[in-house]
Amino acid sequence: MHLKPPQTELHSDRSPQSGGAASNWLRFLLPSVTDLLFIASLLGLSIGALGRLLLRDAGTGWHIRNGQLMLQTHSITRVDSFSATMSGQPWYAWEWLYDVLIAAIHGVLGLNGVVFYTAAIIAATFVLVFHLAMRRGGSLPVTFVLLVLTMGSSAIHFLARPHVVSWLLAVVWFDLLDSAASSKGMHRRLFYLPVIMLLWANVHGGFLLGFALLGIYIIAGGVEYFAHREQRAETRAWLSRLAQVTGFCLLTSLCNPFGYKLHLHIYRYLTDRFLMDRVSEFLAPDFHGVAQQCFAVLLLVAIVTLASARRKPELVHLLVLLFAAYSGFYASRNLPVSSMLLAMILAPLLSEAVAAAGSAAGTASTVRKLFARLHDFGARMAKMETNLQGHVWLVLSFAVGLWACTHNGRLGSTQLINAYFDDKRLPVAAAQALADRNIHEPIFCPDQWGGYLIYRLYPQTKVLVDDRHDLYGDQFFKRYLRIVFVQSDWQKLLDEDHVQWIVVQKNSSLGTILGQTKPWKLIHEDETAVLFHREP
Repeated sequence: MHLKPPQTELHSDRSPQSGGAASNWLRFLLPSVTDLLFIASLLGLSIGALGRLLLRDAGTGWHIRNGQLMLQTHSITRVDSFSATMSGQPWYAWEWLYDVLIAAIHGVLGLNGVVFYTAAIIAATFVLVFHLAMRRGGSLPVTFVLLVLTMGSSAIHFLARPHVVSWLLAVVWFDLLDSAASSKGMHRRLFYLPVIMLLWANVHGGFLLGFALLGIYIIAGGVEYFAHREQRAETRAWLSRLAQVTGFCLLTSLCNPFGYKLHLHIYRYLTDRFLMDRVSEFLAPDFHGVAQQCFAVLLLVAIVTLASARRKPELVHLLVLLFAAYSGFYASRNLPVSSMLLAMILAPLLSEAVAAAGSAAGTASTVRKLFARLHDFGARMAKMETNLQGHVWLVLSFAVGLWACTHNGRLGSTQLINAYFDDKRLPVAAAQALADRNIHEPIFCPDQWGGYLIYRLYPQTKVLVDDRHDLYGDQFFKRYLRIVFVQSDWQKLLDEDHVQWIVVQKNSSLGTILGQTKPWKLIHEDETAVLFHREP
């Protein structure tokens, strides 16, 4: 008889199973590049020094207070209650849904929760850009480099404000729209867009970008209809669906507390040349900054990619690239979304160009070997990325951060998250001096500080101005700038507004003049701000 010993039989049965189980556990436990990107972004923006940068914009303060007001009154804010100047005036709080959410988070987790939530949204957005760019055909190394440039150009607006939610919705919107345009079987995905628009129109005014992208795809479809007669039936069906979805999106965008008046208000605001020429985020980017230079590099990469691409880009993608480049040049606030659109479109084109350079006979051997190795490395990494789907470390890092937020930012004896408004950028000490004196009179301050003073002093004390420029209007800001720049009638304007308390930047023009002008008396001074009171 030739029976094998039972021990050998058992050993031969277990070996492949043990190897398979170990391999499965390894794939489950090892973090993917996507996981590492999310973890690094989440922890870097919440635990590290960058966490304080998310609170460098005072507008976060009035968002929190407005959300608290709505939670207390169980009604959506329609008139202003934070400003002594505009008290009782109609206010289009178009970011009301974000305000409610951020106020609820602040009520449970404080500023640590606000920062952690914002960091999670930003991290999820860039991870999604990375994932979609690779799914569209981008190699891992190329996509990673483009993502780094995208994050660099977006860092200028890493702030705890509602536009970060708009970034995420814009990426999802583009993916749904472009995937539906690329495949007949994906056309049904278009009907998710009205649902997204319903959310977007109640979170941030960036919902107008959704209509701009729809317009680009309609224009491209119209050109294709006249250029390719043999495909007219198919193109007509696509344009018909696109028109239907655009109509549904327009209807759902009207499902906001202000109806069509919100659209008119945003239009009037964006076409106010006085404000658009003076509000910093609407000005063209200054390319001396690092973020702006990252965007410039992305544009150079786009030019090189289009010049060297073996495959001619689709018309609609060319139009989106032109739109992204123009909007980025037009206003610095557009840099993040413009960079994301550029990265998602360029990644597959540039990856194909790199792969082609690695096999081109006319390329120098050294360059050909370099590109070939880069392509092979990208292929191996992409395969590994596909196999590593456990996401254990991603979930664990989020859970640890959330646990720390529920325990005042501490993990055991370690202070993990410590979010606060920076006293080097905002009048933290001056606000405390006002609170200690129990001041009830309105405060005049720079518009970029008003949101923090609302957060710190409301409802005891109101401000005369903050950064809600659409609420105050251009006529108010013309008066405001005459005071700030100490023009000839600045004292008369302060008298007309019955201003008794002023807090301004130290060494500013107004602060220097007030220190030399009676009846203004210096009450408080620190490295950031000076506080003056008008004596009787």
